[in-house]
Amino acid sequence: MAASSQTLYIKGDKNKEVTKNEVLMGDIVSMECADQNIVNRLKSICILKMPEGGRQRAVISVLKIISVIHEIYPNLTVENLGETDMIVTREEQKKHGKAYYILKSSMVLLITFIGAAYSIMSFNNDVGASELFKQIYVLVTGKTSDGFTILEVTYCIGMSVGILIFFNHFGRKRFSVDPTPMEVEMRTYEDEIQVTLIDEYSRKEQEIDVDTPDHTGSHRG
Repeated sequence: MAASSQTLYIKGDKNKEVTKNEVLMGDIVSMECADQNIVNRLKSICILKMPEGGRQRAVISVLKIISVIHEIYPNLTVENLGETDMIVTREEQKKHGKAYYILKSSMVLLITFIGAAYSIMSFNNDVGASELFKQIYVLVTGKTSDGFTILEVTYCIGMSVGILIFFNHFGRKRFSVDPTPMEVEMRTYEDEIQVTLIDEYSRKEQEIDVDTPDHTGSHRG
């Protein structure tokens, strides 16, 4: 069947990480077509060449990808089901030993613990929680609180349980199938970064033009 009567469906994610300098079309977009030969050929096309050394990032418009496809198959119908702009990040793979990850995790846990403890203590100090507990204890029992009573104990237990329920996570165990608030915030943060990067590249006109000789040298012929 001729390519002119075929439809190619492509789908790309907003953010894609690669580990090599030469980025192929198959590395950044998924493709589906009734003619598998078309897909196989397009997957092997070099769409972008990253400079050597360090972390590199580029933004590619799906229109540029479609233009490259039409250079090879002029009459092929292309349907985009994904993002209109894609961020491609070249990340060098660095292998670290188990001790590195244990040390890194321990430092993150320590910093998180200290930060959370400071926040809780600051909040309790601002609202005068200790004085409030003492007053409640005196009103209920008629005795003077020594600062460590059933009120303080239940408050600590309740706060711990509340934190676990709120974050919907304890170790590897989830309390429900819903994403945790931390995951939601991280996803929101990632989306904002991606939108900012695309806007910045567009303003500086640094969006990759795959029609330039530097990026299309390996797809002709």
